[in-house]
Amino acid sequence: MTINIGISQEDRKKSAEALSKLLADTYTLYLKTHGYHWNVEGPHFQSLHIQFMDQYTEMWTAVDELAERIRALGHYAPGSYKAFAQLSSIAEEEGQPDWQHMVRNLSDGHEQVARTAREVLRIAESVGDDATADVVTPRITLHEKTAWMLRATAA
Repeated sequence: MTINIGISQEDRKKSAEALSKLLADTYTLYLKTHGYHWNVEGPHFQSLHIQFMDQYTEMWTAVDELAERIRALGHYAPGSYKAFAQLSSIAEEEGQPDWQHMVRNLSDGHEQVARTAREVLRIAESVGDDATADVVTPRITLHEKTAWMLRATAA
C-alpha cells in the first residue's frame, strides 16, 4: 500500500534510519539501567535503586513510541539484540561497576542519547518530518535533565 503523508519515500527512510539509531541507543541504555537497578550496592542503594527504576521505566515506554514512529514512516523497527548492538553508540556493560561508576556511566549514556536524538531532530527538520521532531524533542530534554541529575548525584 502506498504511503502518502507528505514526506517522500527517500525522506521517510532518512528519518526512519535516524530513529532506528535512537531506538537502539535508548534500548541499550534501558538494559544497562535495568541491570544497574538489580545490582547497585552501597550507601545510596535505596535512592539509586528507585532512581534507576524510574529511569528504565520511562525508557521502556519511549522505545515503544520510537518504534511506532518508525513503523508510521513505513519502515520496520529494529528488534533484536544484534540489530541494537550494530546501531547503538552506547557500549554494553562489562563487569560489575560500583555505584559511582554506575552513575557516571548512566550520565554519559544519557548525554549520548541526547546527542543521538539531536541528530534525529536535525534530519527530521531537514526533511519536513514534523511528527518525528515532535517525538524527539522531548527526548532531548528528558535525557539532558537525567544526565544532569546523575552528574549531581555523583558529585
